[in-house]
Amino acid sequence: MSLLERIRTEIVQSGAMPFERFMELALYDPDDGFFGSGPLRSTKAGDFLTSPEVSPWFGRTLGRYVGDRLATLGAPRVVVDVGAGSGSLLEPLLAAVAPLPERAVAIDASPAARRALRDSGYETLSDLHQLAAPVRGVVVANELLDNLPMRLAARVGDGWEERWIGLEGTALGLVAAPARVETAEWLDRYAGPVIDGGIVEVQLAAHDWLLRALALLESGSIVVIDYGATAEELEPRRTIGTLRTYRAHHLGPDPLLEPGATDITADVNFSALLGAARDAGASAALHRQDDFLVAHGLRDRLAELREMELEHARGADAMARLHVRSEIKDAETLLHPRGLGDFRVLIVEK
Repeated sequence: MSLLERIRTEIVQSGAMPFERFMELALYDPDDGFFGSGPLRSTKAGDFLTSPEVSPWFGRTLGRYVGDRLATLGAPRVVVDVGAGSGSLLEPLLAAVAPLPERAVAIDASPAARRALRDSGYETLSDLHQLAAPVRGVVVANELLDNLPMRLAARVGDGWEERWIGLEGTALGLVAAPARVETAEWLDRYAGPVIDGGIVEVQLAAHDWLLRALALLESGSIVVIDYGATAEELEPRRTIGTLRTYRAHHLGPDPLLEPGATDITADVNFSALLGAARDAGASAALHRQDDFLVAHGLRDRLAELREMELEHARGADAMARLHVRSEIKDAETLLHPRGLGDFRVLIVEK
């Protein structure tokens, strides 16, 4: 039985399905979920590329922050990469940290990713809950929270309605449902301005993930990197919401059409994460990715690479020059103001 058929059966037997239940199945079902089964997704041959796959200078530059932070902490120190994928972030990050932390842990929900990480020699877990407290170090989550199961809600007059999954004949469709108490509380606090009929992704799982990471952390930092913005910046996107799918490096179809066959994602509401961190007693600051990487030396490294390119040109070493030119181009992509540079970096320190 396909995942779509199993979802239909559950709706017939139990009634309309909360959207977060649908998203959990579509992404993480162990038999048919997009991440829970199948190949490694974050590769050139896969479905999407994140900053670490675009250029190793992302990990190297982030490693400078991590190294500086670890230097303020006593041993034993640990670096934890949650949503580690193939290890494309952890490898260059650790190479830039001196001295190395006493422990490095790679966490990913994907069995294919965990196999790749174990083959590379990393201590590997499937979930943050498997990591024993207390942790002294840095926890990194790059493009993780946008994939955590979300609720879906709409502004209706002065209140809210949820959008659950029901059946329209044999097809899946969105149906109205009363807003649960915790849904309405999150929306009232963090949704920001939303027009009547506007759609909001309710990111309670991201909130809970951050609190879990903070509870594990004795001292150190949590670094969350993702696409998204503050609630106020998200206001123009609330007309139809930001939920979307990806497949084979392109925007995919409606998420209800082929559950398990596409990535499902939405812009992260960083106002909610800032509020959760500060409520928990931690300090928190939000940066643009381009500003963060420049502040930690990427612009200086690019100047060094350009000088290296000139030296190869003077020496008539065409292949070496092309290699460095490609490296420069990839690293510059991390800073593009309308692309990866517009991602956000949330730094939470405890």
